[in-house]
Amino acid sequence: MHFVLNIKSHFQAFRELISLLTKHHQLTIEMSKREITDRYLGQVLGAFWAIGHPLVLMAVYIFIFVFVFKVKIGGTREMPLDYTTYLLAGLIPWMSFQDSMNKGSTVIVSNATLVKQVVFPIEILPVKGVIASLISMGISLALLVLYVLVKQHSLPWTYILIPILVFIQALAMIGVSYILSSVGAYFRDIKDFVQVFCIMGFYLMPIFYLPKFVPRLFRPILYINPFSYFVWCYQDALYYGRFEHWWAWIVFPVLSIGIFYGGYRVFRKLKTMLGNVL
Repeated sequence: MHFVLNIKSHFQAFRELISLLTKHHQLTIEMSKREITDRYLGQVLGAFWAIGHPLVLMAVYIFIFVFVFKVKIGGTREMPLDYTTYLLAGLIPWMSFQDSMNKGSTVIVSNATLVKQVVFPIEILPVKGVIASLISMGISLALLVLYVLVKQHSLPWTYILIPILVFIQALAMIGVSYILSSVGAYFRDIKDFVQVFCIMGFYLMPIFYLPKFVPRLFRPILYINPFSYFVWCYQDALYYGRFEHWWAWIVFPVLSIGIFYGGYRVFRKLKTMLGNVL
């Protein structure tokens, strides 16, 4: 009986979250637009920096690893495309994910006035940062698609899976943002931990290197890191053109849905006291 009640409780919470996001979707979209425009208000290039920052960072990484370290892969059946595509296939989604985490860790504190308004649906605050990050990611992915099309004169069939991957990633990003935003209001240092983790994350996932380059002793770290699985899925879709890491396509959706739901449960539990800690 207790088990049945738990299932019913979980289902109701999940339905509540979907209902909230659907009901306030227009407000969420408008706040996401403001997230981008307000951040660069008064600057000469304005909202261009929303895509300018990630593009500059990607250009730096490409220059370092392709032209300085001269990493060369590709041209074989196992590794079909060039190293630039391999690098960007994992780098673009990770940059979007870390951007949403950085925003999520401070979104409640930076919107304290709205949080203290009883009638305002604070559940949309973490989501608006996720949408803003996904917009920048979408532009970067479009440029990668254009690069591969020009370079290869065709696209792997797996590129049709990109919208599905973006949707699954969005679920995970929303869940993580819910956790970071609610915990961040109580523990203000969380933003610094997130920044450190994001820097480490570049090197703890197979973005710049192939897993086989990692010494066997340390290779389990890649499989323990949950973020590795979403990078592998993107690499399969954008680089390999096949299900090279088939297990990641099982782990990634399951983790994303679990984080999406679990993150909201944490947020719902902690939000009752947010007005008192701000």
